[in-house]
Amino acid sequence: MSTTNKPIISADSHIAEPPNCYIDYIEPSFKDRAPHIEVHPKYGDVFVIDGLDQPIPMGLIAAAGKKPSELTASGVSFDELPRSSWDATHRVADQDTDGVAAEIIYPTVGMMLCNHPDTDYQYACFQAYNRWLEEYVGNAPENRLFGLGQVALRTVEEGIKEIEDAKKRGFVGVMMTGNAPEADYHDPMYDPLWEAAVDMEMPLSFHILTSKADQLNSQRGPKINSFLGIMRGCQDIMGTFVFGGVFERHPELKVVCAEADAGWVPHYIYRMDHAYDRHRYWMKAPPLEKMPSEYFLNNIYLTFQDDWTAFKHRNEMNPQRLMWANDFPHSDSTWPWSQDILKEHTKDMSQQEKDWILHDNVSKCYNLPI
Repeated sequence: MSTTNKPIISADSHIAEPPNCYIDYIEPSFKDRAPHIEVHPKYGDVFVIDGLDQPIPMGLIAAAGKKPSELTASGVSFDELPRSSWDATHRVADQDTDGVAAEIIYPTVGMMLCNHPDTDYQYACFQAYNRWLEEYVGNAPENRLFGLGQVALRTVEEGIKEIEDAKKRGFVGVMMTGNAPEADYHDPMYDPLWEAAVDMEMPLSFHILTSKADQLNSQRGPKINSFLGIMRGCQDIMGTFVFGGVFERHPELKVVCAEADAGWVPHYIYRMDHAYDRHRYWMKAPPLEKMPSEYFLNNIYLTFQDDWTAFKHRNEMNPQRLMWANDFPHSDSTWPWSQDILKEHTKDMSQQEKDWILHDNVSKCYNLPI
């Protein structure tokens, strides 16, 4: 049985920024500090970001389709990456290989820039990326690639202009940094920004590995132990929006929790409700008109790849807020095996549920024309 007769959309895919992405598109005053590729004696080709100690090796950026035993973070040159990860004219062929009709596009190097301490530098880099991404998406056939602009949010007023600029560039939403620049995201100072996002119909995406809380630096045990916690930053952000009353004040606001999987949601919303019901008084929680789980299930969309627990427990959350993704071309990608994986994970689902998760939800979230 087919998974769906509708075009399958990946709600979380990526590009690999090419060597000229920042150098050629950044404002002149930052050109000599722009992120760029160097050859590292240990890691091979790496992106070097001024102000960040750790370079970004190429190995896992575009490792889709490789066997687990072949994955390596270092020793890879940019020329070894799939051309489709930075050249949109080659992207459709890889989409067709995976049975995917369209993708929502996130950055790669731009994820690391979300944690940059210099917001002026960050803003310049994000603007450069947005200029490059507009061209990248524009070089693809119509309705195959949909970009998300990056927002630095140095001030609320400027953040609104950044969303406006993203909208003008044809992007369907924006990607926020995991850490707010001043007060945290539940603070009423951001209310004009959230209302502007609603008015412009621009969902706000928060991706894993874009906050200080979810880095691959385990504090306990072997390094692989840190992989289990990389969704924690997104969970904290979702809780901040819910418990902080953001969705109560802005009921039409759409927030996307990207690549953090979704199988954890049933327990998480139980825990939210338990915390609010039992502990809100002594913890001085802001009063809410509804239970926390109701806001979570209404306002938050979640992307996931081969998280079988999300498919299995879809009705213990909101199946109309679940959005499948293939994470191409990153190391967690299901490309080029997505169709086989989806047939297995959706075999017990109704046609309506398949349509929701593989097409309808992401199309509705971003108001896509497909």
